[in-house]
Amino acid sequence: MTPDVRPHEKLDRAVIFLGPPGAGKGTQAKELARRFSVPHLSTGDMLREHVAQGTSLGQRAQPIMARGDLVSDSIVLRMVADRIERPDCARGFVFDGFPRTVAQAQWLGALLRQHGFKPPLVIHMVIDPGLLLRRITGRRMCKVGGEIYNIYERPPKVAGHCDNDGGELEQRADDREEIVGPRLAAYEKQTAPLAAYYRRLGRLRDIDASKSVDEVAKLIVEVVSAARQP
Repeated sequence: MTPDVRPHEKLDRAVIFLGPPGAGKGTQAKELARRFSVPHLSTGDMLREHVAQGTSLGQRAQPIMARGDLVSDSIVLRMVADRIERPDCARGFVFDGFPRTVAQAQWLGALLRQHGFKPPLVIHMVIDPGLLLRRITGRRMCKVGGEIYNIYERPPKVAGHCDNDGGELEQRADDREEIVGPRLAAYEKQTAPLAAYYRRLGRLRDIDASKSVDEVAKLIVEVVSAARQP
């Protein structure tokens, strides 16, 4: 189990998660945000909120998203700036999937300084590509209840069928090796400069994402707690 965080403890900074698809960064980002009672922020959530509320930014983003295109930095950065100015971010927050480029990281650093935050802490989820590929391509989901299995690490008792309801297990199309391989390669190419940038600044902390969910969560809390020491 991960160590408990005392109620009076504060995060007091942005924590940024970097990691390839399937490394568990979304799960761990949400868990860290829960432990410190701070917002878990993702640009996808921000975009959907603005579109749903019909804001001017949402109206600009909606047709772009409908086409399946990437929303421009000018829109995304304005949404991020708007979000961290809200009162619930005053004690810190956790970013999942942002920034994605060095230019975005530099912009975010300036914004955080402007609002009086400490420099961000960057959690870098590191995992062997072969193990990651095995994790992703081995995933199977129950068609009935949505239960997730892994044919290599957590297989069902009866091959191809859910333990809970006997439903048929299926592999998602984007979990197939011919899809996953190029996605991981593209991620590494895009993220390598960003990781190197934060490492040069002394803000990056490598976390072994091959361990269990609880073990990884414990390591992250230890790293964050150490960074908070005077």
